[in-house]
Order: sequence, then structure tokens, then C-alpha cells
Amino acid sequence: MYSDFSNVLTNIAHPKTAATITLRIIKSFKYRTEKSLVLHKVNLETTTVGQLKELAHEAVKTQPGWKPYRNVVLDVLKLYTQAHSAKTTNLIINLDHDEWLFDDDSKILADVGFENETEVSFFNRELYEQFKRNPQTSWDC
Repeated sequence: MYSDFSNVLTNIAHPKTAATITLRIIKSFKYRTEKSLVLHKVNLETTTVGQLKELAHEAVKTQPGWKPYRNVVLDVLKLYTQAHSAKTTNLIINLDHDEWLFDDDSKILADVGFENETEVSFFNRELYEQFKRNPQTSWDC
């Protein structure tokens, strides 16, 4: 039954018009506090970076379990990983590749490289810059 799909990579198993995206909503870099928001059936060919941010803001504001995240200013997205690619060794965010920051809200997700099963971090840019200067976590002390 499933043999027809055994050789299909998951990043191309779904069309770009119905992708699954995981947003890693980061509350604190120092304490590694993050919660994943999985969005299904995202149209990567029409959804913009700004619209994806709004979807995340709405979910945090309205869905149960997100109350501790409602006071966090979330303003920038950054690629964390894509299906079948290497992951960073940092458990909270990849500190290299600042070209993976998505701060132009008008860009279409497919145009900036989103695929099915793309995982992106959503966080406060100012807190990220502070963490980059001193990447200590509470677990390292």
C-alpha cells in the first residue's frame, strides 16, 4: 500500500500549494524556551512572509497552550532546517547564516526557498542579536 511512496522525498511529497510548515516560536534563547506550531495546507506559492507571521500571531493569540508566549514580541523568521538537510547543533536556533533571515514581509514563501516540511524559527530580533553576542544558555552555566 505504501510502497508507491517509499522513494518520494517528503519535501516534494506534497504540492507547494498544500505544504506543512513548522514554526518554532521562541520565547527565550537563554532558557531554550520554544514551542512548535505546525501549520498544514499552506500555499507556498501565494502566502507571503508577512502572512505567515500573521498566521502565527493569530494562533498564539487564540489557541490554547500559548498563553506564556502572548507577551513576546515576534518580528522575524529564520530558516531552521528543511527536510533531508543537515540540522544545526544549537538546540534553539542556528546562529550562522544570517542570509536565512526572512525580514521582507512581501516575499512569497516559495520564492525564498520554502518547501514542504520547512522548519523556521519565529522570534524577537533584538533578543536574537543579544544572544548572538553572548550565546550562553542557562544549561551552560
